[in-house]
Amino acid sequence: MTWRTVSSKLVYRNQWISVREDQVVRPDGTPGLYGVVETTPSVFIVALSAADEVLLVTQDRYPTGTASVEVPAGNAGHEDPLAAAQRELQEETGYVAASWTPIGALESMNGICTELQHVFLARELTYAGGDAQAEDGITAAGFVPLDEVLERIRSGAITDGQSVSSLLLALLTLDRVSVDR
Repeated sequence: MTWRTVSSKLVYRNQWISVREDQVVRPDGTPGLYGVVETTPSVFIVALSAADEVLLVTQDRYPTGTASVEVPAGNAGHEDPLAAAQRELQEETGYVAASWTPIGALESMNGICTELQHVFLARELTYAGGDAQAEDGITAAGFVPLDEVLERIRSGAITDGQSVSSLLLALLTLDRVSVDR
């Protein structure tokens, strides 16, 4: 048996998310309640320099009250994902990229959320200015050698799951990780 929705009601909505509460029948046949956060798609950008450095931002995150080191990212809304990724990269870092490769789409928190995360590899970077960092609480943007990025993940200095998964997709795309089959 699979999940079955008996009824659904909207309990909250703003311009970024909506939350619905569903009366469900669980796979085992028992009744239950399930909360679902609905969002529009997002974009995550692994921007890689010619020197094999990843462009990272440090952003104050309101929900956790912490500074988070992440790849540039943002809400795509109803915009084309590539156009949204290009916009977000420049807004968050001031950089533009001449080369864009879509490298995957991930369901970031599919146990509670409908968000689809589009991931792009951006290369041939040029500083163009025009960032809007203050609006989103971005306190720093800079390049970090790829090996150091991996060490920061290992040590817990980078904890944003969507950034970590985006970086893994990039490493797989670049054949920097071997996977035994």
